[in-house]
Amino acid sequence: MNGTPAPARINELISAIKQTAASLPVRPRIMEVCGTHTVAIFRHGLRSLLEGIVDFISGPGCPVCVTPDATVDLAVAHAREGHLVVTYGDMMRVPGTEASLLTARAEGADVRVVTSALTVADLAAANPDRPGVFLAVGFETTAPGTGLLLREAITRKLDNVFILAAHKLIPPAMRVLLSAKEQVISGFLCPGHVSAVIGLAPYQDISGEFGVPCVVAGFAPEDILLSILMILRQLREGRASAEIQYTRVVKPEGNPAARWLLEEFFTPVDSAWRGLGVMPHSGLALAEAYKRFDAELNLPVDVPTFKPRTGCRCGEVLRGVLEPSGCPHYGRGCLPETPLGPCMVSSEGTCGTHYIYGDQATTTLEKI
Repeated sequence: MNGTPAPARINELISAIKQTAASLPVRPRIMEVCGTHTVAIFRHGLRSLLEGIVDFISGPGCPVCVTPDATVDLAVAHAREGHLVVTYGDMMRVPGTEASLLTARAEGADVRVVTSALTVADLAAANPDRPGVFLAVGFETTAPGTGLLLREAITRKLDNVFILAAHKLIPPAMRVLLSAKEQVISGFLCPGHVSAVIGLAPYQDISGEFGVPCVVAGFAPEDILLSILMILRQLREGRASAEIQYTRVVKPEGNPAARWLLEEFFTPVDSAWRGLGVMPHSGLALAEAYKRFDAELNLPVDVPTFKPRTGCRCGEVLRGVLEPSGCPHYGRGCLPETPLGPCMVSSEGTCGTHYIYGDQATTTLEKI
């Protein structure tokens, strides 16, 4: 499904979606819980193609966006303490209460960007007299990489590797969104990359408990359209189950090796998400056997108390109860170049996606 999709197949899917949606008593509201899906839906103009037929809701599927101010403040404090702080590129510009990691680096702090967690081991080995602090963010997709880093640190006997564990888990967030009942969610487009790790079982539990269809979707336009159709067919048939559309990548059992890394090196804990608050068992802390790598336990730093920032409504956007345009700062004081909140910072943030693609997403598909 790479490249330009076949026009006949796309038209066939759109026609089937329209026909199936018309048989439902109310217009379906489908939430995508993956930032990559949000970008794909906008970039290919699926919102405009299905306007008035299906309502799309963007969920909290951007790990950068859901990282709370306190985590950024802690990482900045480590940087200002003189520690070598390492993280992924999207985290650099995320504002904390008072500063970002990019701000700290501009002040002279040593903050490095990596694309692989394993690079942190090399940086720590090259700087043996300094603590190397890895701000480990991301969902189930990137957490196994942090596990590999820990295994590498043990193998190489690196005693200056420390982890600020900020990994999040997607299924608990889906449960909270359904339990909150702030809005109607007819079905979920489940994230392909996360699901390649965790498999189908967590979504089966959610569908069974809440009666909401869950379909693991790929990222090409045809993938997304077919996944929407699969959800609508479940709604028409009065059933709710978890299904995989993205079968070329995702298996029902997930990735056993990646799941082993999650289970070996981490333990689920209650975790704070921006906009959703503290959610039960929604984050990952280092397992007891690996607590010696925990930066918060073993490398304390003073974090100044700052007055919380006000005005940014990113939290409501992440819960899907507010469109970015409903925030008074969107497109005015809050721009990709001058973001007030993380939803405008990340390449997969809902506000950034709306701003970049919103006006031009009239679509690549309408032209085929």
